[in-house]
Amino acid sequence: MQTLARSEVGNLLDHQSNSGVAHNAEVLIGHSIVLPLLRLCTAQRPPETSMAHLESYAGEEPIVIARGGLSGVFPESSPFANQMALASGLHNKTVLYCNLQLTKDGIGLCLTDLRLQNSTNIEDIFPQPHKHYNVNGKIINGLFSVDFMSEDLFNRVDMIQNIFSRPSVYDGTWPVAAVEDVVRIKPSRFWLNVEYEAFYAEHNLSVSSYLQKALRLMAINYVSSSEIGLLRGLSGSVNKGRTKLIFRFLEANETEPTTKKTYGALAQELAMIKSFASGILIRKEYIWPIGPDKYVQPATSLVMDAHKLGLEVYASGFANDAMVGYNYSYDPIREYLQYVDNGQFAVDGVLSDFSPTAFQAIACYSSFRNTGKAQPGVKEALVISSNGASGDFPGSTDVAYQRAIDDGADVIDCSVQLSKDGVALCMNMADLLTTTTAITAFSDRTTTIPELQPQVGIFSFDLTWAEILSLKPQITNPFMASSGLARNPAFKNKGNFVTLPDFLEFAKAKAVSGIMINIQNAAYLASKKGLDMMGSIATALSNATFDKQSTQQVFIRSDDTSVLSIFKAKFPKFIRVITVDSKIGDAPNNALEEIKRYAQAVAIPRASIIEVTNYFTTGLTKVVSEMKASNLSIFVYVMRNEYVSLAFDYYAQPSLEIATYVDYFHVDGIITEFPKTAKQYMTCPCRPTQPDLNVAPYIILPPEIGLLMSMVPSEAKPPTDPPLPPLDAGDVVDPPLPPVTAPSTGPAAATRSAAVSNVANLYLSLLLVVVSFFHPHSTPIINT
Repeated sequence: MQTLARSEVGNLLDHQSNSGVAHNAEVLIGHSIVLPLLRLCTAQRPPETSMAHLESYAGEEPIVIARGGLSGVFPESSPFANQMALASGLHNKTVLYCNLQLTKDGIGLCLTDLRLQNSTNIEDIFPQPHKHYNVNGKIINGLFSVDFMSEDLFNRVDMIQNIFSRPSVYDGTWPVAAVEDVVRIKPSRFWLNVEYEAFYAEHNLSVSSYLQKALRLMAINYVSSSEIGLLRGLSGSVNKGRTKLIFRFLEANETEPTTKKTYGALAQELAMIKSFASGILIRKEYIWPIGPDKYVQPATSLVMDAHKLGLEVYASGFANDAMVGYNYSYDPIREYLQYVDNGQFAVDGVLSDFSPTAFQAIACYSSFRNTGKAQPGVKEALVISSNGASGDFPGSTDVAYQRAIDDGADVIDCSVQLSKDGVALCMNMADLLTTTTAITAFSDRTTTIPELQPQVGIFSFDLTWAEILSLKPQITNPFMASSGLARNPAFKNKGNFVTLPDFLEFAKAKAVSGIMINIQNAAYLASKKGLDMMGSIATALSNATFDKQSTQQVFIRSDDTSVLSIFKAKFPKFIRVITVDSKIGDAPNNALEEIKRYAQAVAIPRASIIEVTNYFTTGLTKVVSEMKASNLSIFVYVMRNEYVSLAFDYYAQPSLEIATYVDYFHVDGIITEFPKTAKQYMTCPCRPTQPDLNVAPYIILPPEIGLLMSMVPSEAKPPTDPPLPPLDAGDVVDPPLPPVTAPSTGPAAATRSAAVSNVANLYLSLLLVVVSFFHPHSTPIINT
């Protein structure tokens, strides 16, 4: 990262001599403005294919409007935010969006809100009581731009991130931005949003006068406002060939200040809006409503109605890290496609806090570009399900497996568990507490087994198959307690449990490319429960004739080398995968030689490849290169779509994380709870491994690991985590499996201790508290 010279900053942000702005290059240099060459998802050229077959008014591909630049990561309208948005955009399709605020001396700022404390550190610089103003009929408290001179703001006040779940480490890095600062970056198009005409007039400031001057001096392609009076006043004087006037809709129940009508009512008066505006900027929920249950409802006719009248439609409110309809499975790409590639209509543009994702959705994932077929000459990593499509349905159920196949999984998996009476079934783990409703029916079966896990559980091998069938499956919600993010709650108990033989027959009938059998706890079951895990699996595979065919690949996965050794001898054609579930930073040659005695592939967690500190990637391990040098295939697990599972470097976009593992590290397989997201990337025409990049509509480059952290001022950087330990060769090899031994039936084995009972009751109580907190009106079915 290189600091720009004073002359370079001056050239980049050269102010017009008559602007009256005291925000100069010296101030910027004093705040250590740096503009590194960014290696990120970058567009090489505009797409050549038209979207005219959709009902887009302009007959062109939708534009992407970057709200304050890449404001999903950096403070809104800061230099990095704007530069990142431009670098990741398509030529002539990137629009920078500025929310105009006026200072006491009439200088225009690009800030989120009238209240400066929401997007700057002004409370630290000018500690004073908040003021109370009436703004369009609402009493608002805060520190307002109209009470400060521009020189004080530019020289002393810095921007901060105004959404607390986003990175705060860049707060105080850049001074407040003037409108001229953004224009001087020379975006291909510029959008100015203007509000509060009456409020500014009360403070002897004229929004209209500012706009008239700005339109003469700057290239402003769009002016939007939620105030009809303001737009009508401009309509007669603006050069409509150069600048489009756009009416902005607020929430449906809010009142427009000129007509005193709600915005919901004005959505029925598009012909009136056409009399003074070229288009509308409208919240996406007006187009695809979200019901009270958080599922997407059928589309309204608003876009088609507006297009019939000659109004362009721009949808707003897109943010990868916002809770949207469950239908999208926490994949923001799918939400964008709903607005631009639904077969009925396409909006003319989208306003987003994460503009790179919007560009990728439009250029790379639309149905006429991404047909779901393999790209010629591009290697695809295997998409391997994790308990089927367990991000959308209860894991290891018939519906989860069917969805995984429908979503394009190459390999479906079964983690084998045994019931008390020896039935082999597919279930993520032996503990049924999080994957079934066992706690409601068999709370008296809770126990602790330190050899398997530290917490209390209800285990499959303590219930008969008939008892398990009396339960309901339950979707897992790994981020419910920490972030309130639920998965597909309408289908949280959907589906049927699947035995291993049924799973194998299902895989054969569906002609899936391969299956992965994950084997857990074989030694414990043999020695403590008298259950023959190995024999049950071998018999099922033989009965299903998987040992006598070569069309479907069989992967045997385990963290136990004795398990893999048995399968190596009995089924030598099967591919053996060892799971290294601990986080490692190095794979020494002696450890890899031990692995190669038992396995041809390794499944490793994401954290053993990319180091992450405080949600920022910070470095790479040598594990992948070392394993590949030893001719071992690598499967990375487990991939999830929820933005809270992703480092900030991926812009809350799960497919960008997948791109990093597939096209930077070149792993051989992705183990994921959301197979559709992974498969859509594999068949994407924008991958950087395309043999001819000249025909690609856009090139998706994985983010440079550690880049965002390198932009953080040194005083704001969090302490780095200690280095991960190397893989110890002594930890690779396990002792031989014990013989299957009938379990003890003495009193000690049959009685739970009082301590265990108390722990189980406490655990049940905690689960019920979680359910009542997130689902206050739900029936007492435990969701975790």
